[in-house]
Amino acid sequence: MRWLYRRWRLLGLGLAVPVGAAVALGQGSTAPVLGMLDRIEPGRWELHVRGAGGAVESLCVPNGRRLIQLRHPGVPCESYIVDDQSEQVTVQYTCRGRGYGRTHIRRENGRLVQIETQGIAQGAPFELAVEGRRVGACGVPQP
Repeated sequence: MRWLYRRWRLLGLGLAVPVGAAVALGQGSTAPVLGMLDRIEPGRWELHVRGAGGAVESLCVPNGRRLIQLRHPGVPCESYIVDDQSEQVTVQYTCRGRGYGRTHIRRENGRLVQIETQGIAQGAPFELAVEGRRVGACGVPQP
C-alpha cells in the first residue's frame, strides 16, 4: 500500500484519505490520523503572514486542527488527508456553498508552525504563507 501511495504522489495525483479514517503504517501498526496536530500546544497564537505588509492575526487555538481552516473558521467542511507525516500534514477540504481550501502545516515544535494555505473563501481566492507562534494562554492579554 505504501509503495502505491508513493507512486501516486510522484505522479502528482495525490491520495486522499477521509479525516476520520486510520492510516495504516508499515509492519501492521497504526497511528492516529493527523497525530502531529495533536502535539501542537493549545493557547493564543499569533499568525504572521509572510511577505510585504504581512499582517499579524491573533487567535485562540484549542488544538492544532483549528489551523487547517484559517479562512473557513467554524464552518463544517468535508476534509481529506492528502499527506500525514510525523512533522507535517496536508489537508484538502470543501465547505459546501462557502468555498474550499488546501492547507499544509509543518511543525517545527509544539509552539512554532509553518502554514501554507490556499483556496476560495467568500467567493474570492486566497493564498497565505504564515508562521504561527504560540504566545500565551487564551484570554490573557499580551504584554
